[in-house]
Amino acid sequence: MTLKKIIIAASLTLTVAAAAFAEEPKNAPVATGAATAVTAPSMTGVPVVAAQGAATPAPAATPAPVKKRELKANKVVTLSMFAVIIGITMAVVVWAAKQTKTASDFYTAGGGITGTQNGWAIAGDYMSAASFLGISGLISLYGYDGFMYSVGWLVAYITVLLVVAEPCRNAGKYTLGDILSFRTDPKPVRAVAAISTVAVSTFYLTAQMVGAGKLMALLVGVPYKSAIIGVGILMVGYVVFGGMTATTWVQIIKAGLLMSGAALLSVLVLAKAGFNPMTFFESIVNSPDIQKHVEVMMLKDGITLTGIDAGQRFLEPGLFLKNPLDQISLGMALVLGTAGMPHILMRFFTVPTAQAARKSVIIAMFIIGGFYVLTTLLGFGAAIHVTPQGILSVGAGGNMATLILAQQLGADIAPIVGDLFLAFLCSVAFATILAVVSGLVLAASAAIAHDIYVNVIKDGHADQHEQVMAARITSLVVGAVGIAIGLMAEKANVAHLVALAFAVAASGNLPVVVLSLFWRKFNTGGVISGLVVGTIASIGLVMVSPNMTYPKKVAEGAMKVVIAMEKKQAALAPGVFLSEGDTKALAKAKVDSQLDGTSIMGLEKPLFTLKNPGLISIPLGFIAAILGALMFPNKRSEEMFDEVYVRQNTGLGMAKAIDH
Repeated sequence: MTLKKIIIAASLTLTVAAAAFAEEPKNAPVATGAATAVTAPSMTGVPVVAAQGAATPAPAATPAPVKKRELKANKVVTLSMFAVIIGITMAVVVWAAKQTKTASDFYTAGGGITGTQNGWAIAGDYMSAASFLGISGLISLYGYDGFMYSVGWLVAYITVLLVVAEPCRNAGKYTLGDILSFRTDPKPVRAVAAISTVAVSTFYLTAQMVGAGKLMALLVGVPYKSAIIGVGILMVGYVVFGGMTATTWVQIIKAGLLMSGAALLSVLVLAKAGFNPMTFFESIVNSPDIQKHVEVMMLKDGITLTGIDAGQRFLEPGLFLKNPLDQISLGMALVLGTAGMPHILMRFFTVPTAQAARKSVIIAMFIIGGFYVLTTLLGFGAAIHVTPQGILSVGAGGNMATLILAQQLGADIAPIVGDLFLAFLCSVAFATILAVVSGLVLAASAAIAHDIYVNVIKDGHADQHEQVMAARITSLVVGAVGIAIGLMAEKANVAHLVALAFAVAASGNLPVVVLSLFWRKFNTGGVISGLVVGTIASIGLVMVSPNMTYPKKVAEGAMKVVIAMEKKQAALAPGVFLSEGDTKALAKAKVDSQLDGTSIMGLEKPLFTLKNPGLISIPLGFIAAILGALMFPNKRSEEMFDEVYVRQNTGLGMAKAIDH
């Protein structure tokens, strides 16, 4: 355990400067008199920056006017490619449906997934469109700091590898509840574990569904509601008919497509630099557009940089990630939350041996690591060839950077190649969302059907046919609820939900999993205390954090914008007026300056200043779990620890791990 603790501590140190998905940009740079940054629903959970009010103008070096770019995929080509990918994956579902006869088949593919296959599936679960589009977009606008976002995702798997992969595979069967209930009172523990699982899955699922709708509406012109319903029907089909086998292969196919697309585009980016890394980075430093972009950002912090100094600053930390405590909190939530995510934990029950579980994590780490190297190339490549100003003219969050780059580099070869590249990447982004939501629906339905229905309501007395039917009906219901939430959340700010999902998993799920596996005195009181306190603390802190909307705070910020814009107008020569962007921003700020009221919690300003609650809620989850176990000691739980210890280290009796 000492080595594990040392490596995990090192992992956390590496991610002190990193943040999870939902760090909200402050003072985001904007093109030609653009606007103050506020978060808006992103493509898949990574927050984007939407125009709302105008930023305080820089005293000098305003960027040259940028011609607004249009990004529209060729509808016929893109929808045709969508149809091909959907056709392939549905063929997989038909095949998988024939293999799915028992509850074990439905939840864990009968334990017949190899380590290599599971590694690709885990990578597919984790490499979402948020990673592909969001991270490369952040790099294209913020350079080094955008790359630091991906470090936490990769380091998180060290925690998974060293702490949970092998023990969970050996001690559990289908769900988080199986692991936690082995030496505790099963009914209350399963009920609480199921509620936590559904909460985490819902937060994550909502962000993914909204992202799918926005992506389809933006790129292909498919109405938001139609896109949500289409995604929902497909994900329900994957899960209800194919179970874990279909979900696994959809994730493998998606991961292969994503890596292929990123690799191909990266080769084109490197080809522009003659495959010379020195030339590539020199072109970043010497780019006038990047220099001007950095100059504007630094002026907002009262620092003057010009020329090569500004270009060099793009390759250094601190342009985006500026609050150390927020960074630490987000890093903790990400690194520890991954090990508590229900759909990730379920993947370790699909392999036949503990060795395969370890192998799958290592393979996933290599794939994910390689993927983030490619997204780094794409982000910097977009900054060079598309320019930050061009990216901002399409969308202030930068999420479209990779897609614009693909269309532009393809068009350099031939116009139709640009359309094909863009269509392919749009299709891959769509497939990533389908794969992720399928895994989430399966995790939520397993918690309800297996933990609640089979083991709490039916007291474990349900035959295989009844278990499979319960699982399929529950999946259908969960999918329908996911569609409904997606439709209702069209105009909601869901950017923080992904980070909240990780925070809940890190604060509630991880403490009880780790203590169940490694602490002899842990018992029912500890499980329930840890899950309840960790989950409520993380959700509660977010509800009183800066993630919520505070009308009076918005009005104060808007009034500052109005004053700044009016001063800017007064400083202009007679007959010269504000740019179109500044004029719209001023009009918007005047409206916002009249806002009044409180947040949904009745607050005028945040009580908790961090955007992610991990720094507080994770220790609270561990403390509550420990105190709960000490306050309600249970001799049976202590006596059964030896059996759990043997199971988690050898895998003996794994199939009977929940029969007690």
